[in-house]
Amino acid sequence: MSSDFVIRLAGEAVYTVLKASAPMLVIALVVGLAISIFQATTQIQEQTLAFVPKIVAVLLAVLLFGPWILTTLVDFTQNLLSNLPNYIG
Repeated sequence: MSSDFVIRLAGEAVYTVLKASAPMLVIALVVGLAISIFQATTQIQEQTLAFVPKIVAVLLAVLLFGPWILTTLVDFTQNLLSNLPNYIG
């Protein structure tokens, strides 16, 4: 295994993780921004108002995007394991 191979494999792994986590991060960002705007306009500074809706939104995103995330991770793992003899040799 060369250093180029290890760097390429690590890059693919990081890309896969970013791709799999992107839906939850984007939804949490949008919900957090909407709640921040609501708090700024109403001057309500309650911490649970910002925390609970984001948790619920991320949970719903996991339920909605879960099959796609699982497929993405399984595809990466299958590709890695099927090409393992090529990597070692």
